[in-house]
Amino acid sequence: MDAPPQKLAISRLLNIFGPWFGLFLVVGLFSLSNEVRPYFLTGANFKIILTQTVIVAIGTFGMTMIIVSGGIDLSVGSVVALTSVVGATTLVKGHSPVVAVAMMLATGAGIGLLNGLVIGKLRMMPFIVTLGMMGIARGAAKWIAGSQTVSVPETLINRLMALRNPTQLFPLPLGVWIVVGLALLMSVIMRRTTFGRYIFAIGCNETASRYSGIQISWQKVKIYTAAGVFFGIAGLMQLSRLTQGDPTVAIGLELDIIAAVVIGGASLNGGVGSILGSMIGALIMAVLRNGSNQMGWPTYVQEIIIGTVIIIAVGLDKLRQSRVKN
Repeated sequence: MDAPPQKLAISRLLNIFGPWFGLFLVVGLFSLSNEVRPYFLTGANFKIILTQTVIVAIGTFGMTMIIVSGGIDLSVGSVVALTSVVGATTLVKGHSPVVAVAMMLATGAGIGLLNGLVIGKLRMMPFIVTLGMMGIARGAAKWIAGSQTVSVPETLINRLMALRNPTQLFPLPLGVWIVVGLALLMSVIMRRTTFGRYIFAIGCNETASRYSGIQISWQKVKIYTAAGVFFGIAGLMQLSRLTQGDPTVAIGLELDIIAAVVIGGASLNGGVGSILGSMIGALIMAVLRNGSNQMGWPTYVQEIIIGTVIIIAVGLDKLRQSRVKN
């Protein structure tokens, strides 16, 4: 049974303005403290927040495609660690930054391709496949790095996330502007291209999409491969931020990325989501962590808060879906 137009309109408005309301709410809550406000509401702090958002935001671009198509990827954190180690190792061996970046993107795309082939062609569950790939990629990162960090020489890569004039909002790190550019590109792809329409169609109804002539298996290969490229870019930013390849880094990053996409209005059932919403979700995650640090809360409190936010976001999605169906 199709939902009335009024309910569909309300659902669309919630998807658009809900993440913005969540962002303003989080910022407002941390601004209530007289002790935190003078440090929290400053250009310098917002620069830190935006910089901390870069890696998660880039990861959400790939994850948004996957979740909108009805899938999931639990290997993101391990892929970020592996690609950063690959980039660091390439630089240490004397290759140019261009070669290192190419190797990182190729590694991310290769892992995405493997995930897509197994999920699309063998029709295995994305949860199981990417859970296994999480261990494979993490083990490969430790193997390549010799279970230790790989320090890199000074290159242009190190400057992508460098903070200049840390007491002022501008200039922002180049990584932040890369996120903005990628977001614009992905928004066009998701909304204005055949590939983007296929992503939404598969997530809405995979069976109907197959009967409509869409080659589901190959589209999933494309989706996971493209997502892998973005995870490789996130690994590049991780390498730039730490200035070293660390095989133990980004543990749990996949949870932050999935949470950001869901908080941004995407449905884990597929068919719903946006790049802008995912970016706002990433900002909310960064603000939560930054504000918690400003308040002096221990790490376990931050984890409890973020876990609660994830549950609330999924609950709201379920409520929104049930109202639309009724």
